[in-house]
Amino acid sequence: MQRLSWQAQLARAIRCPETLLRYVGLEADAIGYSPEALRGFPLRVPHAYAERIQKGDPEDPLLRQVFPFRAEERDAPGFVADPLGEAGMTAAPGLLQKYRGRVLAITTGACAIHCRYCFRRHFPYQDAAMTRANLGRGLAAIKADQSIAEVILSGGDPLSLSDTRLFDLFDALTAIPHIKRIRFHTRLPIVLPARISADLPLRLAASPKTVVFVLHINHANEIDQAVIAAAGLLRKAGILLFNQAVLLRGVNDSVERLIALSERLTENGISPYYLHLLDPVAGAAHYAVGPRRAARLMAAMRARVSGYLIPKLVKEERGAAGKTLLSG
Repeated sequence: MQRLSWQAQLARAIRCPETLLRYVGLEADAIGYSPEALRGFPLRVPHAYAERIQKGDPEDPLLRQVFPFRAEERDAPGFVADPLGEAGMTAAPGLLQKYRGRVLAITTGACAIHCRYCFRRHFPYQDAAMTRANLGRGLAAIKADQSIAEVILSGGDPLSLSDTRLFDLFDALTAIPHIKRIRFHTRLPIVLPARISADLPLRLAASPKTVVFVLHINHANEIDQAVIAAAGLLRKAGILLFNQAVLLRGVNDSVERLIALSERLTENGISPYYLHLLDPVAGAAHYAVGPRRAARLMAAMRARVSGYLIPKLVKEERGAAGKTLLSG
């Protein structure tokens, strides 16, 4: 699979639940497959990620992040389509302004993988993404607001853009004098590490701006040799690497799994930055871990490992001036 281009790998991603189940040696009846859940949020899993799923294990923590289980069908109080109220944060077409001094660009609605707990699984990308047509308006808004020091490229996933579109945007941001940092929120180096070519980090690092990658890794098993190599290319180019994970029931909600993740990250030059409580998005309530249990997990980590291995436990709340720190 690694011989294929990243675009070819993306095009061949598994989209059929039955295909994924055959790939990992499981039966639909045994795992609780929900065709109904797929109607609102389709399955997408690159083979590069599926290869890391433990065969024959319905409780595998990687499988649990991507497979449509029956639990998604249950309504839960407080779990809504727009859990962070992003519909009211639009600063310009494709731009969200959540916090002072930063602006977030919805670069695309495309992702290489569909994580079932995604807080934007119901996001109206067709109306709210930064398309070619409205790119100029978004850039003009950033240029006009000199309080913006950092632009966060999000989505979807910004690295799912072609190099041409990615660098058109990146170069335009680099040319804005008051922008100090350009931050990528991305899962592609994890789920499709072939996206990180030898040239891509060097091209990004040539910018006079500080370039930051915030990766999204929830479990140590997601970090294989291809991911380590991709992270090494980014790090060698001088790009800062951080990780933000989501605390997920059945995936990483034990002190042993959280420690293993932090150790695996740190030994590969990725700082364990944030551990988020689940955003209450409709269809994902079965992943939720409560704040009290989360705090106990953090306390157990502090008793066992060095402080730099412990991410900040945070949650996002509508209207807050920043993330709410729960422990760290």
